[in-house]
Amino acid sequence: MKDVERIDTVRQYNESMGVDTLHPLVSVVDFDEIPTYHQFQRYMGIYAVFLKYIKCGDMRYGCQPYDYEDGTLVFIAPGQVYGISSKGEIIKPSGKALVFHPDLIVGTHLGNHIKDYSFFSYDVNEALHLSKKERATINDCFIKIVSEIDSNIDKHSKRLIVSNIELFLNYCMRFYDRQFITRTNVNNDLLVRFENLLKGYFQSDLPHNLGLPTVAWCADQLHLSPNYFGDLIKKETGNTALDYIQSRIIEEAKNKIFDPKKSINNISSDLGFKYQQHFTRLFKQRTGMTPVEYRNLN
Repeated sequence: MKDVERIDTVRQYNESMGVDTLHPLVSVVDFDEIPTYHQFQRYMGIYAVFLKYIKCGDMRYGCQPYDYEDGTLVFIAPGQVYGISSKGEIIKPSGKALVFHPDLIVGTHLGNHIKDYSFFSYDVNEALHLSKKERATINDCFIKIVSEIDSNIDKHSKRLIVSNIELFLNYCMRFYDRQFITRTNVNNDLLVRFENLLKGYFQSDLPHNLGLPTVAWCADQLHLSPNYFGDLIKKETGNTALDYIQSRIIEEAKNKIFDPKKSINNISSDLGFKYQQHFTRLFKQRTGMTPVEYRNLN
């Protein structure tokens, strides 16, 4: 694969795709209207959302490959690297891309809440797969954004463009919620693996070696991005992944507290706490009493 190409502006992206720049901070590119191209790898300094209709090469996000399926949305945030691996073949893509510079949303409601759209940090294999009806809705959003970009820029342009991008992202959030629901069997399997992962963690030397299990560590062990993992656990259980982990820690602590041979400090260390006072604080937050009070009560 070629050296990493750096894309820091909308104009740079448009030039790389061979299209004109109508607005300096935002662009919608129709892949049906651009020439064919070979494989590439890019560092993105701008936001990008890719809608692919058909398979057109293996997309790579960091080091992870992903085969496009019909009607797939992939989200790229500034600071991420993506590329297309064509295996030497000429690529003729079909779909669209929405790219916008962070400056476009500075000081707007979207700019203040862009981190709420956690799917910008999902791995590419956690992409959003659209139904035909959902794809029609997304295409309608693209049409509205393009209409504003094609219009003469005036004092209303930025607000309307940003509002339509925010509407687009809100639809994506709704469709991701649907995807979590329709993959219930897969998600239930993940919860079982998550529970077994935590059980095995506390039955090993990992608490002494690594400390408390973190959301990032659990996600990595389950081959998921931290954000996707956290969102999935929240959708399935109603609690955050951190809450789930802490509940498991307290269950382990309660079992160990019944062992009179173990001091509270020993239990704290066995669970992976660096300091006993941190263990005592968490235990009281979750149970309403200190470990000593819980031991004496039982």
